[in-house]
Amino acid sequence: MSDTVEAFLDRVRQAWDDGDAHAYGAQFTEDASYVIFLGDAMFGRAEIERNHHDVFTKWQRGTRMVVTLVNVRQIDADSAIVVTVGGIGKGDKIAYDKFQTYALRRDGAGEWQCAAFQNTEMSERAKKTYA
Repeated sequence: MSDTVEAFLDRVRQAWDDGDAHAYGAQFTEDASYVIFLGDAMFGRAEIERNHHDVFTKWQRGTRMVVTLVNVRQIDADSAIVVTVGGIGKGDKIAYDKFQTYALRRDGAGEWQCAAFQNTEMSERAKKTYA
């Protein structure tokens, strides 16, 4: 059975919630690109994992992620463009404040992996729409 986009997003969210940089990095292809809303870019699974070790142990330690699927555009059986809204924080209510675009492709086992990721801060208008 083929992996679903929702299952991929759940793995990403779970790895974040667990603070597990290895599991988080495993969701990306070996040559993935990863661009954050501040304008920094990372290239390759190893760099994404290494960076998220610091994210999870320093700046975002103990945070949780919320993510909601907005749109899936299936390019072919093994590739898709996915847009989500999400946020990270602590406590019971985490605000949706970012759009994420994932370019996904299936690996040899049929699981989705992210080949390119872009995270963008939402406008105030968008926050009202997706709150």
